[in-house]
Amino acid sequence: MDSSNRKNVPRLRQIRDLERATSAKARESWSMFTIMAEFIESTERLSELRPAVSLFGSARIKPDSSYYATAVDIARRLSDEGFAVISGGGPGIMEAANKGGFEGKSPSVGLNIELPHEQASNTWQNISLSFRHFFARKVAFVKYADAYVILPGGFGTLDELMEVLTLIQTGKSRRIPVILVGTSFWRGLLDWFQSQLVKDGMISAKDMELVQLIDEPVNIVEAIFAFYEARHIELSDPERSLNPYL
Repeated sequence: MDSSNRKNVPRLRQIRDLERATSAKARESWSMFTIMAEFIESTERLSELRPAVSLFGSARIKPDSSYYATAVDIARRLSDEGFAVISGGGPGIMEAANKGGFEGKSPSVGLNIELPHEQASNTWQNISLSFRHFFARKVAFVKYADAYVILPGGFGTLDELMEVLTLIQTGKSRRIPVILVGTSFWRGLLDWFQSQLVKDGMISAKDMELVQLIDEPVNIVEAIFAFYEARHIELSDPERSLNPYL
């Protein structure tokens, strides 16, 4: 390569202002320690929680919404069947999920996130963790869940849905049930997956099998049990080896 075409890419050690370099290194090091602390705490408190289901939905849905009542019903049924219920720990669907789980027989888990608005911890949590970093929180949602149940929501809910579908599709996570609740809300998105993503070869037709659309709480619980009737709910050795790479 012609040396004249080489670009000067600055490195931290090349910063000539010693005080600035020291400050930058300290700031980045502290950030790394806070990230590590969140992973360590979630591992300590959640690694033996299984079986568990992560349940998502909008923080903006009010307690008088039918979706709120549905989330409480789903979470209560799952809790009574022995599944810990994991939610984002905030208001709306997250609160409904924690409430249903709290009222059932199994633990209710809140993975709370510090946000400038909307996110305030609900009171229905047997286990409460606090995160500053979205990605550390997202790892906990996937790593310790044996199923995903997703009610209507906004960008955050869609982010979680796409995250788990991508991890399963790419083989970075084991296959688990991914269930969408609310046909009228989700049908347009699934139709778009089929008419655009499958049609244009962005995903395969088989990828559509990664997600189910179910409205009735009793049928959601049955679908999760049906999935695990074909295989043991405990992680196999190959699946266990995937977990550190989420």
